[in-house]
Amino acid sequence: MTSSAGQVFEDPLRFPARIRSALHTIWLRRTYPFAKFGDACSISHSCDISRRHAPHIEISNDVFMASDVWINIVEENLESSPKLIFGAGCKIGRRATISARNQIKFEEDVLLAPSVLVMDHNHEYSDVSLPIHQQGVTEGGRITIGKNSWLGNGAVIFCGKGELVLGRNCVVGANAVVTKSFPDYSVIAGNPAKLVKRFDLERNEWVRGESLA
Repeated sequence: MTSSAGQVFEDPLRFPARIRSALHTIWLRRTYPFAKFGDACSISHSCDISRRHAPHIEISNDVFMASDVWINIVEENLESSPKLIFGAGCKIGRRATISARNQIKFEEDVLLAPSVLVMDHNHEYSDVSLPIHQQGVTEGGRITIGKNSWLGNGAVIFCGKGELVLGRNCVVGANAVVTKSFPDYSVIAGNPAKLVKRFDLERNEWVRGESLA
């Protein structure tokens, strides 16, 4: 739709989906027993969040989840809650998958592009006499994504054991596979992910290559 002045307006057929997501967010807030559910949030109506997992999830103010996001809590070791923490201002891109057994924490203003996977455990496969789907999951570890970090399209953040920490203001390249920690202000890319460059606060500039050593 275009005005006489040439201004292009949003397609009105998109409005019902927005209204549905707004109503879905209200429904989640009022009927799901979340550990925390902040103000000014928007959760798409197509997000997959189980009601029984809600007590183990904290959602702070101004969190946005796009369409087809899947939030999963492994129903083991449930006494160590919360399992999944979204800091204020987090934006979760469409088709992201986040699965927590121990704890996954997104600090404030973390941005996820589409199709990101964040997982703090794995399927157990050690017993070759059993189907993998019957073996449960591994003990796994814990993941923290630092404030104002950006995970690019298709990135994988996986912690098999211990603790994986991405510092604040980290950038993870598209399709990178991150299985270890990186410091603040890092740009990470590749499979396995490696440090490409890092912002040096003392020099007030980005440093790459041999200067990172």
